[in-house]
Amino acid sequence: MAQQNQTVSASAGTGTATLHRTLGLWNLIIIGLVIIQPTAPMGIYGVISNKAHGHVVTAILIAMIAMLLTAISYGRMARVYPSAGSAYTYVGQEIHSACGYIVGWGMVMDYLLNPLICTAFCAKAAMNILPGLSYYVWIVIFAAFFTWVNLRGIKTSARLNEGLCAGMVIVVVLFLGCVIRTLWHVHHDPGFFTRPFYDPQSFHPSSIFAGTSVAVLTYIGFDAVSTLSEEAENPRRNILLATVLVCLITGVLSGIEVYAAQLVWGSKPFPSNQVESALLFQIINFTLLVANMGSGMGSQLAAGRLLYGMGRGNALPKAFFGAIEPRRRIPRNNIVAVGLFAVAGAGILEFFSSRLGGGAYEIGAEALNFGAFIAFMGVNAAAFTHYWLYGRSRKLSDLLVPVLGFIICGFIWVHLSRPALVLGTVWMVIGITYGTIRTRGFRSELVSFDVPPEEA
Repeated sequence: MAQQNQTVSASAGTGTATLHRTLGLWNLIIIGLVIIQPTAPMGIYGVISNKAHGHVVTAILIAMIAMLLTAISYGRMARVYPSAGSAYTYVGQEIHSACGYIVGWGMVMDYLLNPLICTAFCAKAAMNILPGLSYYVWIVIFAAFFTWVNLRGIKTSARLNEGLCAGMVIVVVLFLGCVIRTLWHVHHDPGFFTRPFYDPQSFHPSSIFAGTSVAVLTYIGFDAVSTLSEEAENPRRNILLATVLVCLITGVLSGIEVYAAQLVWGSKPFPSNQVESALLFQIINFTLLVANMGSGMGSQLAAGRLLYGMGRGNALPKAFFGAIEPRRRIPRNNIVAVGLFAVAGAGILEFFSSRLGGGAYEIGAEALNFGAFIAFMGVNAAAFTHYWLYGRSRKLSDLLVPVLGFIICGFIWVHLSRPALVLGTVWMVIGITYGTIRTRGFRSELVSFDVPPEEA
């Protein structure tokens, strides 16, 4: 534990403003679900189905088990270090300050790209409803709205997330109701309801594994819960529970959605009537618009907290990123900075997309995963170090959970697309160069991973 002997303290007690502990367990769960999106499988359903030869449910459930390993590592490390710095703090405390900075910088890539991509997607979806406004007007509208909501304070963000989550759940329930109605009066062979799980004619382990490697993307975002550690009540308990439950609920809900979709699409083709097709398109378009609005706001919320944790630790300029607005007790500078980055980035993304035939959006999404899986591997490594390498009462789970989590995440990470790997590598080189210069070789006295007291 290279950094274990560092002082566990923070700005609390020095007269400066701190984040406000006001989020209960269900607030954390709902925020996590909204960031992931209850409709997450919709966007990648076709890709998973093609790779897994129709076994989408099986791939989603196996991916849930795989991601639960990393979710457990996140929750267990949050028990030890309930900090907004999340993986940045865990790795910096347990392994080395340089490793903590590298993981934190990778997370910054993930947490900046998510609001950017959501802003761009919302603009495109809104144009399908009101085509009179240009894409560039829409990205300003959505980025400004996301920023305004997050500047209102953590409770306002939590309440709005509750409303968005309820709306998406209603859509899912209506969808399931339509599926039941479609299948109710139709006679099916005995294997009809089990075929989405296992179809002997198309089942092959390699295809299931290929589908699972894509299905794990359904769960990207659960780690954002850990960035709210300093605003959570009883964080040592609630962050662990919320992180694991977000992953579990997402898996069960996604499994039900794709199971229902497979039953319908396996027995009835998509509507060929133009009116029905247009109506279906608008329903899906509106649902994904709402989902991405929630994800954009939630990811901006989490990004602000991560940047605050890194700014407080002096990994980023402290005067700007480590500041808390005293009245609403939020990292205002970071929220505004993320909003401006989303507008600029969404505009640049559209510019390159028009020249790459839409490929820029796919590269941006995979680059987001580049940073996410760096953080996942880092947290699993930190959990292994804390609970197994230096743990007093070692259990087999202290070894297996982080090691298996690390291996799974590492495999997915190295199999990202070449453009995403190149873009991610450039980002990391820039960040590591900056960090090395700023901290004069990551000296521990210049970059810290302090953890605030639980009572603010």
